[in-house]
Amino acid sequence: MNLPNLLTLLRLLLIPCYLWAFYATASPHKVLALFVLLFAGLTDVLDGYIARTYKLETYTGQLLDPLADKLMMVAVLFSLIDTDRVPWLVAGLLVLRDVLMILGAAFFYFQGKRAVPKANVWGKMTTFCYYIAICSCILAWPTARSGQDLLWFTVALSYVTTVLYVRGMEIIAIRRRVY
Repeated sequence: MNLPNLLTLLRLLLIPCYLWAFYATASPHKVLALFVLLFAGLTDVLDGYIARTYKLETYTGQLLDPLADKLMMVAVLFSLIDTDRVPWLVAGLLVLRDVLMILGAAFFYFQGKRAVPKANVWGKMTTFCYYIAICSCILAWPTARSGQDLLWFTVALSYVTTVLYVRGMEIIAIRRRVY
């Protein structure tokens, strides 16, 4: 197990830490939960950087990294739904997209296909918008509505990113058959 994969596993362990920090704080401004979430985001950036820079990319990491991201996102969304900070429809659309992505990746994995495209600028932009919107909702700043508006934009962007991701998987699969 290499360092990037260990950082991904740490991110998985941060999910219950986030939930504890969110619900243990009586204030509407969940600062400790935000710090846990931002630390998880930092480990995500670090594991990707280390894996690419030092050529430590593994297929396991390519599968676990997005899984850790998606599970953290689901935990965050459910905590925000539970406290009426995010509408069900927004969260439902984001979760649906991510569940479909996880199922699709699992399908390809169990078919023995390794058609996992690398992260692209659209995925990074979606993640950035997601973090800004979620931070706004967690802190209840400046208003709950502004965070929700950015989340709606993120939903639309995430579906565009998904289409581009699927197209990337198809291109990789076609290239592997041709070569």
